[in-house]
Amino acid sequence: MTLDGDVAIVTIDRPKALNALSSTVLEAIDDAFARIADAAASIRGVLVVGAGGRAFVAGADIAGMAGATPEEGRRSAELGHRVAARIEACHAPVIACVDGFALGGGLELALSCDFIYATDASSFGQPEVRLGLIPGFGGTVRLPRVVGPARAKELIYSGRRIGIEEAVASGLVVRRFADRDALLAGARETIAQVAQNSPVAVANAKRVLVGAAGRSTDEAVAIEIGGFGEAFGTDDMREGVAAFLEKRSPGFSR
Repeated sequence: MTLDGDVAIVTIDRPKALNALSSTVLEAIDDAFARIADAAASIRGVLVVGAGGRAFVAGADIAGMAGATPEEGRRSAELGHRVAARIEACHAPVIACVDGFALGGGLELALSCDFIYATDASSFGQPEVRLGLIPGFGGTVRLPRVVGPARAKELIYSGRRIGIEEAVASGLVVRRFADRDALLAGARETIAQVAQNSPVAVANAKRVLVGAAGRSTDEAVAIEIGGFGEAFGTDDMREGVAAFLEKRSPGFSR
């Protein structure tokens, strides 16, 4: 993890293996987001990128799975879910910046981020069934929330790969870019826009969105009501409302 001003950059740096998610890589991602949490006051956004130019993350470390027992498989899935939960708990927006392959565990990692930006050279898929497996790092949970249950089932059951056109049309990718430089510039621009707002409110909104996902309407509404009520106890809410009424720019906490 590196810092560039108020933006944290988490790089999956295993290009010879197309950035495959070994247990060591997953532990490193977990550690990076733990450090981001510790530095919360100074970080307004996070970019997750893959090194090497060919892949964001091409999947889990298949070689490391050969000969694994069911219990070892469970532990691997638990680690993947722990990392995803750490990313979802991050106080700041996390953008998956995909340039190249985002397959299997790579797509699941991207789905645990707040949203996905991608280059025209990117492709996506959950090909686990072709190996006799199923998605184990959250694909069966998060992919249906993003693209809808029917499309998620079709992608997971078939194991097929989709390109940028279909990824954008399905809502999987929020914005597309011509190349990596444009992708990173666009992601930074979005973080800069977010940084103009109350960091307390952004964190509150993220907590509500993540907490309400997958719940019944009544449960989700209760979470939103709680978050809305909490906002009224913050200095940023009082400053934001006062600035609006006084027709000036707000001076939110930093």
